[in-house]
Amino acid sequence: MEDGKLRAISRSLRYIQPSHYLFRVECVSALMNTNIEKYESGRFEAGGYKWRLCIYPKGNTKSNGKGYISLYLAIAETKKLPLGWEVNVNFKLFVFNHKHDQYLTVQDADGKLTRFNVMKTQSGFPQFLSLDILNDPSNGYLMEDSCIFGAEVFVMKYSGKGECLSMIKQPVDGTFTWVIENFSTLKEEVFYSDIFTVEDFKWKLILYPRGSSKTRNKSVSLFLALVDCETLDNQSKLYAEFKLLITAQGNLGHAKYHVKELVLPLKEGMGNP
Repeated sequence: MEDGKLRAISRSLRYIQPSHYLFRVECVSALMNTNIEKYESGRFEAGGYKWRLCIYPKGNTKSNGKGYISLYLAIAETKKLPLGWEVNVNFKLFVFNHKHDQYLTVQDADGKLTRFNVMKTQSGFPQFLSLDILNDPSNGYLMEDSCIFGAEVFVMKYSGKGECLSMIKQPVDGTFTWVIENFSTLKEEVFYSDIFTVEDFKWKLILYPRGSSKTRNKSVSLFLALVDCETLDNQSKLYAEFKLLITAQGNLGHAKYHVKELVLPLKEGMGNP
């Protein structure tokens, strides 16, 4: 419990020492016999901010810490921070167990983030370690009347990067008609339509009268191509659903091809080969 609120806390052992700060307390027995209610460590840097460890040797009695060592992380040099500041962190506090050669790691369960701001400049665990457990040498937390605490602080910063998935149900002016005169007399291998725009993207049709390389002299090949694909970011994607129709004159019918395809920036064309 901290500040009257229940908290889910995780405790575990690990061999790796804390990556940001170690705080050695010597002559623990002498410290316990003083009137020191709270001791603040020196400053250390993590995630671009300054921090301290705050230890209550006899427990933070205001937060149900009686009979325990209470250990907190506190943000330092707050006067240098901008107005309305807040810092979101995931932090762990440690105490070294000499018997097991491991660090007891205490943290909020499920990786919960803690928000520091002008109203909350410290956070931690009022019941960090029982004094009965600490003072019993067989438990391994005291070695020659000294104890080692530690901290890891990982600041969550928004990088400013992200993306948006936008879907268009019915594009405006989504129909383009390309009239080709004297189709049977075409001699060129490939023809390109005029460029047309649909929803701010530029497109064109590509026609192979005698078929593309895959269907040479077997069928007419018609493709839709994204013209300005080189202007898209390398990681951009465009999903296009479209229909290609070839209509004969004189009400002789038409051929229709329905396509749903993800267009990558460098893709030249989609359609019916």
